[in-house]
Amino acid sequence: MTVKKRMIQCRLVSIVARPPIVAPNQFLAAAWGGAFLLSAIAEEFLFRGYAQFTRTTGIGFWPAAAVLSALFGLSHLSNKGETIFGALSVVSFGLLLCLFLRRTGTLWCAVGFHLGYDWSQTFFYGVPNSGFTPSHNLFNVTLNGSQWLTGGTVGPESSVICPLVLAVVAILFSLKYREARYQE
Repeated sequence: MTVKKRMIQCRLVSIVARPPIVAPNQFLAAAWGGAFLLSAIAEEFLFRGYAQFTRTTGIGFWPAAAVLSALFGLSHLSNKGETIFGALSVVSFGLLLCLFLRRTGTLWCAVGFHLGYDWSQTFFYGVPNSGFTPSHNLFNVTLNGSQWLTGGTVGPESSVICPLVLAVVAILFSLKYREARYQE
């Protein structure tokens, strides 16, 4: 074996034996991302997967979406500090995710948006998310002001701004994706 081949072999072994160091923020970003991916998949399949399909066959898509989004909001009321306004905001979030399902015909758009929504609040900005106060986040944003504007201890989803932003997202999404692809 030539010296050059031996050096390459030693270098490959050292790379495998000692993987490159990952910065703590990269690890935390991936860890939060993995946790919220599992959470988004679970909630989307529970509230907008089989249950949505089954109820749609009985009562139609939007009545089923309203019922399941209301249940989605109710399920968040058990979160620490959650308010009625926060739960109503979760209902509007659920309806937006149902719009994604209706227009794309797949849950994956809703899963991705849900993942990004939770990840950005918790890891990226470091603000409370559904009453959960994050730790090990990238930024530490402090919200000051009235609870109706900041969401208080629940986080931005309990503010008056959240449903307005979700409405803007719904309008923009509806303009881009005009045709329903959900199979009833």
